[in-house]
Amino acid sequence: MCGISGIISYNLSQDEIYHRLEQMGALQAHRGPDDKKEAVYAFKSGFVGFGFRRLSILDLETGMQPIVSQQDQSAIICNGQVYNYLELRATAPEMEYTTKGDIEVALNMYRKHGLDFLNRLNGMYAGAIYDYNNRKIILFRDRFGIKPLYYTEWENNFFFSSEIKPLLKGSMRPAQINRDRIETFFKYRYVPGTDTMFNGIKKLPPGSYLEYNLDSKKYEIKRYWEYRLDRVVPDMKLEEASEEFIRLFRDAVRIRMRSDVEVGTLLSGGIDSSAVSSEATVTKPDISLFSISFNEDKYNELPLIEEFIKKNDNRFRLTRQHTGLCGSEMLKELPEIIKSIEEPISLGTILPTDQVCRMAGERVKVVLTGEGADEIFGGYRKFLIETAASVYHSLSISEQKGLEGLYPELRSYMKIRSNNPVERYIQSESLFTGDELRELTGKDHVNDLFPLDATPYLTGNEHPLNAAIAMETKARLPDYVILRLDKLSMRHSLEARTPFLDYRLAEFAATLPINFKVNLADNREKSICGNSFATYSILDRDTALRKKQPFTIPMADWLSDPSRLPECIKEVMFGDMVKRRGIINPAILKREIALISKENVGPQTLVSEADRVYAIIIFTLWYDLFFSK
Repeated sequence: MCGISGIISYNLSQDEIYHRLEQMGALQAHRGPDDKKEAVYAFKSGFVGFGFRRLSILDLETGMQPIVSQQDQSAIICNGQVYNYLELRATAPEMEYTTKGDIEVALNMYRKHGLDFLNRLNGMYAGAIYDYNNRKIILFRDRFGIKPLYYTEWENNFFFSSEIKPLLKGSMRPAQINRDRIETFFKYRYVPGTDTMFNGIKKLPPGSYLEYNLDSKKYEIKRYWEYRLDRVVPDMKLEEASEEFIRLFRDAVRIRMRSDVEVGTLLSGGIDSSAVSSEATVTKPDISLFSISFNEDKYNELPLIEEFIKKNDNRFRLTRQHTGLCGSEMLKELPEIIKSIEEPISLGTILPTDQVCRMAGERVKVVLTGEGADEIFGGYRKFLIETAASVYHSLSISEQKGLEGLYPELRSYMKIRSNNPVERYIQSESLFTGDELRELTGKDHVNDLFPLDATPYLTGNEHPLNAAIAMETKARLPDYVILRLDKLSMRHSLEARTPFLDYRLAEFAATLPINFKVNLADNREKSICGNSFATYSILDRDTALRKKQPFTIPMADWLSDPSRLPECIKEVMFGDMVKRRGIINPAILKREIALISKENVGPQTLVSEADRVYAIIIFTLWYDLFFSK
């Protein structure tokens, strides 16, 4: 895992480009504290500059970047890992290599196959190739957007980087808030799509590449991969599906254990991280496990973790367990966490995520995590509701009442459920309604808030569940779930690997019959996952079939007790910071604070007054950090 920076310039001197690359690298030293390098390449009318900060994980001796081909002078920098590099290298024995790692393999795949090389890589990556002979730059990003890549144009030059702060520094572009996306944030808790909350700063979309022509100074962005969910195999047999699922899962874990440094796992009480941790012990029996606990019992998963380890002692008897306690005092870390994430994300779990990454980063350089399973295999309750809604009108009255008994929110959802899958997804994600947004921001009219470029490729033949999964994996997964994992793990110089986002496993999941994902009769999400993990003894049966509990934090408990809050939070909630900024209505904040209660609020609660107040806190602190000066 590393940090990359790049400059394409037609008016800056070579020395100035070196200087700016050094500054950009310094701002992301946490992404690569082990080594650094800058290189500037001349072309007919300007220069291309590549900067690299290294976190040494593979090929410790010869893996420094940029890597330059001695045959055609093409060069590459890349943040991330290509897990199948050994297999790819074996397919091109005629190519010359100066390193033993994964990124030179990616460069040689490009030299041999052109842009089709991206369809051959299995990994998480965001990188750039300088194609010397064809006078172009290729920026590329992995299929699910696990690794970030930002870019901007400023003063006739083009800049890119793994993070936003270096991009602003290197381009010398003034930081300006993207006011068109303020309401988007307050509606969805994040900003989906290619926009960021910084005006003029863009994200390269997942599964895409950007091709920049150095002669014309023009570029175009194209997708090389779409997550297709219209290819269900309805007559698939469960036994065969389980066998293939386990085969792919095991191989996804196996290749992500490739490392020249120690690997650990992040372990929660859910089946996803439990299965990853269990399978990782096959390669490393003494692996380190990192977990977070809470004082509040209904949020605390530590007893489940300890019970799981005890029941599976045959796999975990040599492991080393490390546990941290996340309490309300962690709120004092919010400003630094927000500064690291760079974009406002109103996600409570950024606090325990940061804490567990800090703990892990002090002991190892790499961890495996369970992220991605819920999105790929339909693991959220909203997927159960959507599946129930899709069959509701075909049932008898008694069967409809049976579903309503299992899913109490179904009746109210049916009253508003749109026929359009994009609108249905938007309906399920709202933190504030349109009227509330107008009150909050003082605007008379709120435009369409969900960006078109955040919507997936849909043929219209997708089952409603798969259409919802398509929306989830295109928008919320890369720009909310994974963004927070990348930024917070790298804040502590830690590489986080996600086996469930192996594209082979995801493409297999897309072919599964709907009831293999969501089983309405049993009220179970990710049905094939739990059943397969139990059948193949990766998890004990009790753990494998345990009902899902969302990984959330006791935000309502914490915010309802002002005496426990740090000063930075009190200043937002009870001071005049919101009023001074003049962007949102302080009266709405005051009203929401008065409504906060920890009664009848728990891990299953989707939206509470505490969530709304927390979103205002996040936005205000973010604005204060990046724009108040």
